[in-house]
Amino acid sequence: MSLSGIPDAGAFLARLVRLDRGAPVRLRPSGPRVALWGHLPWDVLVTREVDGAVEGDVTVSAAELLATLSVSSPELPPRRDADWRWPLPAPSGAVVEHVAVSELSRLAVAAAGTLREVTGGGLGRAVGQRAVRDALLDHVALVVTTADGDSVEIPQRLVQAVSRMGFLGPADVEGPDARVLVSGRWVGLSAPYGVAWLQRVKNLAVMPISTHPKG
Repeated sequence: MSLSGIPDAGAFLARLVRLDRGAPVRLRPSGPRVALWGHLPWDVLVTREVDGAVEGDVTVSAAELLATLSVSSPELPPRRDADWRWPLPAPSGAVVEHVAVSELSRLAVAAAGTLREVTGGGLGRAVGQRAVRDALLDHVALVVTTADGDSVEIPQRLVQAVSRMGFLGPADVEGPDARVLVSGRWVGLSAPYGVAWLQRVKNLAVMPISTHPKG
């Protein structure tokens, strides 16, 4: 392993470990760079490319890799390929819209404030807090339209992912616009410092048992 982009990799890993101490991280060659992939507790994939090289596709502990980078060791931690259980989107996606980073920051802060207000107002049980959190994460924060007229929904899950992972950059600096991506059944937010992906729910056809081919 050779990661010359240690500050970028360290920033990604530190955020990932802060959100999930036991998170795995997947390293994949991406041209002359390395793509780091992580899975957040609210079912969003996040990725960032950093300078460096890695042989093949390998999964390790994010916390252990962060510790390895802190001592500049060239060795990867023990492989944990079985810990990675999520499919990945195709390498590239079609850009369907641009969104100002400041708007995404505003949406993320508003949702976080709402959660604090509700949980601080007497909803103390863990079950109630989880229900409120899930409802906020499922809330559609933005809707954009493709060139074909299809609507693409951007839930708070994606907005919170790019915000909590630091992909939006400093709050007082207006960086380049984020891009809304679509790749098959995946929708993504490509921010200045990383990308978050969410697999859209498939439409399931329900058939009466009597008319099912094997019914």
